Amino acid sequence: MMSDKKLILFLDSGDTIVDESTEIRDEEGIVVSADLIPGAADMVKTLHERGYTLALVADGDAQSFKNVFKQHGLYDYFTTMIYSETIKAYKPSPRMFRAAAGALELSEADFGRIVMVGNNLSRDVKGANALGIASVFLSWTTRYPHEPADDSERPVHVIREPLELLELAERLEAELRAAESA
Repeated sequence: MMSDKKLILFLDSGDTIVDESTEIRDEEGIVVSADLIPGAADMVKTLHERGYTLALVADGDAQSFKNVFKQHGLYDYFTTMIYSETIKAYKPSPRMFRAAAGALELSEADFGRIVMVGNNLSRDVKGANALGIASVFLSWTTRYPHEPADDSERPVHVIREPLELLELAERLEAELRAAESA
């Protein structure tokens, strides 16, 4: 079910919602549990309560994400979850972003109302930028570079922590509505 909100949010998982440094893996490398980064659970729940459509677009194994998102009660807040394991591609591959859009019955004409939120300039930001999807760099982690290697990795927006996305999403939603009525 699509909401009345125009803005669609694609969210990465590792170091965007889940604190990668706390992952506990089994012998097959599947994440069995992990902590969330501060504010991430509230961000996801609040965005969902406000009527935003959320899609997880993440590199990794489906079972890892199911385990952690169910552990924290966040699994059902996502309209779709797109994993590199099932798509057979990794971000910045356009297949990941197109799969998420397709699962939401969106076309390329809708890319202008999607934002991709992630922690990795070379994967999340570069992949979104290449398709005309607005990129939001969550600079919470120190595990990955914070400086773009080139213009293809330059984010449209930067936030420092998950809860900053709430205000940004409301502002972008208002801008979309204003442009629509202009």
